[in-house]
Formats: sequence, structure tokens, C-alpha cells
Amino acid sequence: MGRIGRSPVRWHNALLTLWTAVWFVVAERHGAVSWHYLRTGQELLFRQIPGGGLALYANHPELQIGPVSFLVAALFEPFPVEVGEKLADAFMSGLGLYILVLVGRAAADHYRGTGLNHKRLQQRVLIAGAAFIPMWVEVAVRFAHLDDVLALFFTTLAVRALVRGKATSVGVLLALAVDSKPWAVGFLPLLLALPRPARLRSAAWAFGLVAAAWLPFYLTHMETLAAARFTIPNQPASSLRWFGVHDAATPWWDRPAQMTLGIALGALAVRRHRWPAVVLLAADARIVLDPSVYTYYNASVLLGTLIWDSIGQRRLVPWVSWIALLSLYGSALLVPSDSAQGFIRLAFALGSAAYVLWWPQRTPRARRGGRRPQNPPPGPSEGDAVGVPHQRSSPWGSNATGGAKHPF
Repeated sequence: MGRIGRSPVRWHNALLTLWTAVWFVVAERHGAVSWHYLRTGQELLFRQIPGGGLALYANHPELQIGPVSFLVAALFEPFPVEVGEKLADAFMSGLGLYILVLVGRAAADHYRGTGLNHKRLQQRVLIAGAAFIPMWVEVAVRFAHLDDVLALFFTTLAVRALVRGKATSVGVLLALAVDSKPWAVGFLPLLLALPRPARLRSAAWAFGLVAAAWLPFYLTHMETLAAARFTIPNQPASSLRWFGVHDAATPWWDRPAQMTLGIALGALAVRRHRWPAVVLLAADARIVLDPSVYTYYNASVLLGTLIWDSIGQRRLVPWVSWIALLSLYGSALLVPSDSAQGFIRLAFALGSAAYVLWWPQRTPRARRGGRRPQNPPPGPSEGDAVGVPHQRSSPWGSNATGGAKHPF
């Protein structure tokens, strides 16, 4: 699982790249289903088109996409339509591979000094990544939802910054996630994993940048408030049916309930010293209460299981990721009954939430015997580095990688 010869590329990353290429080829034939929303939205926002500009969301509430996503989509506008779509698909696929590297590095830093075997960690990322990639290609290539892709990418960067103790970066990156896709609000409990003084500074950055991105639309066109009430059909396979919700479209309380439940579960996870579960819990809240059942929703769940399997636990086999893939994606492909699909989705959300919140966890070696974790070594921006609860920062164990070289 080390490097390939003398190259800087490691075997597990090469295998995941090949696995991504396979799924990319499969999905690209019928890909970019929703790219036209991004293209239309960025044209309305940045060109002088009637009904666009700051009136965008007031006149087009169906564009449930953040302004940062439109800004990134504009980078592909100079190309011919088909070329731009394929470049965007390739770009988003590349972000998925980079997410795997980021999560691996975050896990290695998180368990620094605990005697972690980094080869086993690489194997764990490889196995979990193999489950993650099909769902990532689903959102990035088949549906081309750049907004979801950016929200998950910025959230992963925030997780990496959290482990490194970069409080300001955590707030900025979580704000970019929300500014890319509003449902990323459910990931904000990651702020609570920071020490209190740094938490306040990070939260100020997060809420300030969210306000800067969204308030101009609301203050100039109060009709923008109607965009928050935009509804979609309540599909027969939705788990809402199992709660007795048979409305034809999104109930008025549904979106606030999703965000509230996700934030509450995330806060509980941090309180129980299980912050790596925040992303999974927010994704669980989304899929169990959403009236729609698009398969690209599962990408957020698989990112959550990837982070949990890599950082939240130390078992070699990341079985939570594979249970998520088989139950959510497998049921959509193989289970004909809509009601059964909704029940499987509900069962996974409840089961995975209960597991990450309450299942006993093994105490890492660095914390046994009462030894307290230390603050991380200062990085390039020493003024922003803070101690993060449960971060281990003693030197790399020689039994893991044979020195101080990063395993990812």
C-alpha cells in the first residue's frame, strides 16, 4: 500500500483513480442531467438578463443553488456547451478523488501519536473509498450537481482544517459550503468541536460570510423569501410516507425540520465527543425527511460514512460505508417496491445514527492511562492554530510509516 516505485503516487490512490475512471465512463454516457440549471443560473446572475441579478431567487425559486456554485459554474461558460459539461464532470470527479486524500490526511493527523498503523489506514480509506466513488460519480457526473459537490468538498476541507486546529478556516469553509448549497447548514455543528474562544471567532466568520452571500438577494427583493417555500413532489418511495405524511408536495414544516434535526444530532455528536459523525447525521436527517429520493442524495451519506469509517473508528473494514452503499443505492436498483425502499432508507438512517452516537468506541492509545492530548504543532499561520479536542499531535510513530512522511 506504499508508493508506486519512486513516484509520489501511492497504490491505494492509484486504485481509487482507476475505480473512478471506470464509473466515470459508465455515467458519462447519460451524464450532466441537471447541468442546465447551473448554466441558466449563472447566466441570470452575471448577465444583464431581465429577472436575473439580485432578483434571481425571487423570480426563479426552482434554482435551489447557492451563489458560490453559480460563480464556479461560470468558469465553464466560455466553452461550447458539450465541452463545458464534460470539463465540469471531469473537474467534479477530480474533487471526489481529492476528498479521499483529504479524509485520509485528516485521519492520519487525528490519530497522530496513537500508534496508528498507517498502512491499515490506507487500506481502510481504499475500502471505504471504493464504496464512496459510485455515489460521488452519481452526483458529479450523472446529475452534475455542482452545488452539492461544492458543499461536500468545502465541508471536507473544513474537517481537515478542524483536525489541524485552523479555527478561522473552519468557519470560512463551512460558510462556502452553505453558500454553495443551503442544506449544508446541517454541517455547522462542526464549529462546536472547536475550543470556545476559537469557536466564537470561527462562527463569526461563518455567519458573516453566509450573510454576505445571501442577504443582498433578500434585502433587495423580499420576494426571495418565497424561494425557501419552494416545493417538490412527495414521491412514493420517500420515508416521509412511513411517518404518515401523504401530502402531494413538500409539507411546509419539512425543510426547517431537516435542518433542525441535522443540527441537533450534530450537536449531540459533538457533546458525546464524536464529531466525525456530524456529516453522516446531517445527511441522515436529510434523506429520512426529504420528499424526494434522488440517488445523488446518497453522496452526502457516503461522505459521512467515509469520514466516520476513517476518523471516527479504527476498524480495518469500514463496513458502515458498504452498508450505506448496498442499502441505499442497492435498494434503488433492485427493490421494486416504493414502500420497501422508503423503509430501507428509514432503517438505515435510524440505525446508522444510533450506531455512531451510542455504540461503544475503543479508546486510542494516546488517551489511555490519563494522558491528555496536546495541541498540534503550529503551522504556517501560527496565530490561527488552536487545540482541538481529541486531536493527537505527538510525532509520527516509526512503526507506522517509518518516519515523518505523510501516508497520504
